[in-house]
Amino acid sequence: MRPTVHDIAETAGVSLATVDRVLNRRPGVKAATRERVEAAIRKIGFVRDMAAANLAKGRTYPLVFVVPRGDNSFMEGLKAEIEAAIARAPQERTEIAIRDVPRFDGPLLAAALDRLAADPPAGVAVVAVDHPAVHAAIGRLKEAGVAIVTLVSDLPGPARDHFAGVDNLAAGRTAGSLMGRFLGGRGGSVAVVAGSMLVGDHRDRLEGFRARLGELNPALDILPVMEGRDDPDQVHALVADCLAREAGLAGIYSLGAGNRGLIRALGQRPDAAAKPVAIAHELTPHTRAGLQSGLLDAILNQDAGHEVRSAIRVLKAHADGIPVIAAQERIRIDIFLKDNLP
Repeated sequence: MRPTVHDIAETAGVSLATVDRVLNRRPGVKAATRERVEAAIRKIGFVRDMAAANLAKGRTYPLVFVVPRGDNSFMEGLKAEIEAAIARAPQERTEIAIRDVPRFDGPLLAAALDRLAADPPAGVAVVAVDHPAVHAAIGRLKEAGVAIVTLVSDLPGPARDHFAGVDNLAAGRTAGSLMGRFLGGRGGSVAVVAGSMLVGDHRDRLEGFRARLGELNPALDILPVMEGRDDPDQVHALVADCLAREAGLAGIYSLGAGNRGLIRALGQRPDAAAKPVAIAHELTPHTRAGLQSGLLDAILNQDAGHEVRSAIRVLKAHADGIPVIAAQERIRIDIFLKDNLP
């Protein structure tokens, strides 16, 4: 049987009330008595079930999700999953708030994080931008005892406690494998459309894509990255110009959002022009239609709902001081073709 608070009290020769004060770090216990209780805890191997203790106390966990605003179907889906978690909040003992900030803006994201420090929540999940001001703001929240989960886009270094998202380097390599297999030995050039190189997920996807495609078909020329800011109109203009300029364009990899613009540009190409192989991320109504029409060839997808649920579990675990179950929090990469759409 697992040791209980009664065993601690008996071993230390104190009352249950004293054990409770020590476990909950409340005053009113002499130093010698506290040391005796802590020695008894070590001796009998008592491990406190913090989740059960918090449930008994009716504790709630104030959590904040900081996400980018804008016309981005995936992020809108992510916000819908956070709102679904808010609806479940009474059952999960959470109090969840959403703060939205301009996309790809490090200083404004840092300012939003700093505002949270005035009344620190138990945890923050943030779609991160790799900027010095953001690193500094996260450091200040950590100093205030706030658990930090990066969501969808990670940060380098040890600043955060956990990352809730796919392995984006592996996602990029997967896209490179698909592109290489679809093209076979075909030569020519491959275009890459990103949102911004300020976010880690886009950088990692690009690195993985370049490496894997270079292994499979080193003759292909990977063009300089076009940054569309995840904006459909900007992406449309960039891709339309690329299609007109690059006669030997064999493939397009869209590693960010704004794919409505990509699909529109592909649909407007001259009938005589060969369609480049097109691979994009995130299964949305627009990319689904692109797959069904044949304008897109493959979609790599991440489960936004799993990411939100994972972030909540991890933040609560950190608040309770209990370990995270790594296998439960692993976010998989789904590959969708026209043939296996759910």
